[in-house]
Amino acid sequence: MGAGVIQGSGGAERRGRDQRRRGRYRAMSEINVTPFVDVMLVLLIIFMVSAPLLTVGVPVDLPETAAEALPMEQEEPLTVTLTAEGRLLIQTTETPAAELIGKLRAIAAERTSDKVFLRADGAIPYEQVVQVMGALNAGGFRNIGLVTDTGGPRLDESGG
Repeated sequence: MGAGVIQGSGGAERRGRDQRRRGRYRAMSEINVTPFVDVMLVLLIIFMVSAPLLTVGVPVDLPETAAEALPMEQEEPLTVTLTAEGRLLIQTTETPAAELIGKLRAIAAERTSDKVFLRADGAIPYEQVVQVMGALNAGGFRNIGLVTDTGGPRLDESGG
């Protein structure tokens, strides 16, 4: 069961061999878990320190309510695109500006959600974007989200 000890006859020849063996490396028959435990403790401390920093957003003390969470939307969100050439597209279908409100009303009647995403090219004048937003509102879509790309200029002093 345990480690055994070999007892020799006690002769001088035997002692000479034992002294030679002591200088050699023997195979390690046990696992050293101390380095593993050290690494795991360091990782635990890193995660404990970094976990509170992973929350993103503005700290707000939200009121508590008995209302249930809103259900997830089952339908695909509606997307309206305004290209650099001034073309209007509902999803992937090009639509003349004069027919936009009528088509939006027809679409709003069939949908359960009033959410729409507006994608406008950066070269489009702001006036045109606001006109399309007014048409979306008149068409029955009150929840308008503007789609942008990340990595744009920042308004802080770093400028990057």
